[in-house]
Amino acid sequence: MTDVAFYHLERSTLDQVLPKLLEKTLAAEKRAQVLSGSDDKVDALNTLLWTYHPESWMPHATAKDKIAEPDLKTMPVWLSVDDTNVNDAEFLFLTDGAASRHLSTFERCFDLFDGNDQAVVKKARERWKRYLEDGHNLTYWQQNLNGAWQKKQ
Repeated sequence: MTDVAFYHLERSTLDQVLPKLLEKTLAAEKRAQVLSGSDDKVDALNTLLWTYHPESWMPHATAKDKIAEPDLKTMPVWLSVDDTNVNDAEFLFLTDGAASRHLSTFERCFDLFDGNDQAVVKKARERWKRYLEDGHNLTYWQQNLNGAWQKKQ
């Protein structure tokens, strides 16, 4: 089963957290698929990964980049609304309420949700229950007052 880590974003935004997690993913020599709920959000994340840090470069692409099929398989980070794992990613990042029908095909999944929106928190709880019923290994991460991530029970 897949290891699913829920990241309850309260003190940091997705734009602050996602690039750091993707950097760790690439350092572990893994590929990532980032699923989003809308094309507009994919465009925003695409821009973010080009600009989030002036001294960094995050190799990534979207469907708009028209990458040839053989090159897709080696693309380190793929941003999409489509639930197809075109880059053979081992890690899945769910943002903006996105969900995957193929969760069990990934080693790890990171479900990042806005903890300041109660409707979003409710949906995250529903996903937690569904993933638990499906037998996935779940962890829950929340930031403390200093902004450090703490694993909760």
